[in-house]
Amino acid sequence: MAYRLMAVHAHPDDESSKGAATAAKYVAEGNEVLVVSCTGGEAGDILNEQLGEPATSRAHRDMAGFRRGEMAAAQAAMGIQHVWLGYHDSGLPDADKGETVRPGTFSTVPLEYSTEALVRVVRRFRPHVLVTYDENGGYPHPDHIRTHEVSMAAWRDAGDPTKYPEAGEPWQIAKLYYERTMNPVRFRTIFEALREREPDSPAVEQLGEWVERFADRPDLSTTHVDVHEYFDARDAALRAHASQVPPDSAFFHLPNDLAATLWPTEDYQLIDARVPTEVPETDLFTGIPPEQDDNA
Repeated sequence: MAYRLMAVHAHPDDESSKGAATAAKYVAEGNEVLVVSCTGGEAGDILNEQLGEPATSRAHRDMAGFRRGEMAAAQAAMGIQHVWLGYHDSGLPDADKGETVRPGTFSTVPLEYSTEALVRVVRRFRPHVLVTYDENGGYPHPDHIRTHEVSMAAWRDAGDPTKYPEAGEPWQIAKLYYERTMNPVRFRTIFEALREREPDSPAVEQLGEWVERFADRPDLSTTHVDVHEYFDARDAALRAHASQVPPDSAFFHLPNDLAATLWPTEDYQLIDARVPTEVPETDLFTGIPPEQDDNA
């Protein structure tokens, strides 16, 4: 049978830095993968100083439209399905400067509204597996935290016929995961290998900052999906987000053939399951029987 995976992300580009190879792998194996982008990334800055013209001018004039084009290219690179939940990027306010999140953006919309929107997507796509962020959002961006909250609410409510009865036929998702690609052991392993191989590379300094940043974070991953054959698809998806990912980013400094020997997996934490399963796992669909294909 073909399984269905739904990954819920805050902004376009999050899906490419967190789980893109997994998505490409499952699509190649005949499954369906749907990425939900909760916001359009409109509040993002151009992080790639090498973007060049006329792209830079176009992105400055129409960041929302530019990032939609990037997302379409990333979608094609992975072979996935994609929907926009339709909310406006909250941005990342600087509390030290007295900045606050603008009203009407994703993180300020009442949770029941965005939950109903996501429940509609769940009931239409009927995923077996849901992947999202932990309660800290992976990092404390208001949209990432809200993505966690709305995903957890949809996990709880999508199968309940008394909740949002006009949002479609109830669908109970079988398994819930947190994305754990950004785990400290992976960063340290890759950093040490790159430092030995290319000690003068600017990526060594960047990766060192990541190692330090995530040093206190425990490795909570329970599920390790071998995706080394799809690292090229992941890289293509990342490069599609040209306004956000410079071509000399540390993401690309470790050759994929070496990465495949050092850390061939993308990693997840099993949070809840409505089917029997045991950890550790090597497949997000472990334990889901064929009859789970239609539980509505």
